[in-house]
Amino acid sequence: MSATTTDKPQKWGNPFAYFVALLFIGVCVLPVLHIVLGGFRTNSQISTSPAGLPHPWVVSNYANVLESVTFWGEFANSVIVALASTAGTVVLGLMVSFVLARYDFRLKGAMYSLFAAGLMFPMVIAITPLYIVVKDLGLVDNLLGVIVPQIAFGLPTTVIILVPFLRAIPKEIEEAAAIDGTSRLGFFFRMVVPLSRPGVVTVGILGFIGSWNNYVLPLYILNSQANFTLPLGVQAFSSQYSVDTAKVLAFTSLAMLPAMGFFAAFEKKIVGGLTGAVKG
Repeated sequence: MSATTTDKPQKWGNPFAYFVALLFIGVCVLPVLHIVLGGFRTNSQISTSPAGLPHPWVVSNYANVLESVTFWGEFANSVIVALASTAGTVVLGLMVSFVLARYDFRLKGAMYSLFAAGLMFPMVIAITPLYIVVKDLGLVDNLLGVIVPQIAFGLPTTVIILVPFLRAIPKEIEEAAAIDGTSRLGFFFRMVVPLSRPGVVTVGILGFIGSWNNYVLPLYILNSQANFTLPLGVQAFSSQYSVDTAKVLAFTSLAMLPAMGFFAAFEKKIVGGLTGAVKG
């Protein structure tokens, strides 16, 4: 029997489920769309019709923000913090996950449980003792004072995702590599890293977005505006230009668009990586 006679069109399913999904999409998308479009309006347009479309479209708000040295300085700080935090989290998390997934030793289960418990311990709870530690290390008003704690708090998620990937690598591959004279480090770099690439990409994307959007830790650690990241820059800009709503919306849009674009570009890799972690 041919495929054309056996294949049946898929049913749409329950309309109520689609309605709920569209409702959630609207709740998530409409506020962002309002902020982005608000940057193309004037203050009078926003006061007259808060939910209206720009008429006429005003690009000067975005142009003024993009010409600001302060914006690009805060953008550079966010890039440095996000890249450094992501690299540290991925490298250390991959090493720890390799040990937990491939070797048996005493307290292995307790160590894995400790990382799992870290998922239930948000940074907000530990912000006061964390600030004291950072202060004792002399890292207040220093980007390292943000990077190091973010690496530490990013490790639980990284380990939980990567351990199933590394555990799923067949032992026969490791045994064959050992017979060929490959050391443990050689096996790690030549085989483990390439085979766990979907998981590494997933935790890297999640770490970058989480670091880019982090507000509480930089708020406590960074004091001078020269070291501000973009989330702090949005707050400072909003206070400075509180009467210019349109310009504040433009600054906010430009601050959040990089993370949104990054997530949208790699969304399929995130889903694929998490699916692989569940299967493993």
